[in-house]
Amino acid sequence: MQQLAAWLAGDDVGLWGLFLSSFLGATLLPGGSEIVLFTLLKLHPQLLWPALASATIGNTLGAMTSYLLGRLFPRDHHHRSIVWLRRLGSPVLLLAWTPLIGDALCVAAGWLRINPWYAALFMLIGKGARYGVVTLAAT
Repeated sequence: MQQLAAWLAGDDVGLWGLFLSSFLGATLLPGGSEIVLFTLLKLHPQLLWPALASATIGNTLGAMTSYLLGRLFPRDHHHRSIVWLRRLGSPVLLLAWTPLIGDALCVAAGWLRINPWYAALFMLIGKGARYGVVTLAAT
């Protein structure tokens, strides 16, 4: 934890690190962006809004990367995330932040060619709400 705190000590470095952590955490790679956000806000509470924006935008762009990858995958009509998206449409991407199924939903949205603007909007709202809860916990 001390190493993370030292790394986040600089405002600009901390925000870019948060963005990168959030981006990577939304792809198929593991990440702990919530811990990075929480720690950054404990060290620099004045960065509340820039940190919230950095985490939300980074995580949404990472999810859209998974969406784009989904456009490359062969079709598998029986995966649970495909069934959900077909039935409920892009609003199900509000759950793109959830562990385990969130990445699959983003990939499935790309595979189904869900409108990318709607996909990004619902991902942004869901991920922003999650980071908003982390922000409230840190302040």
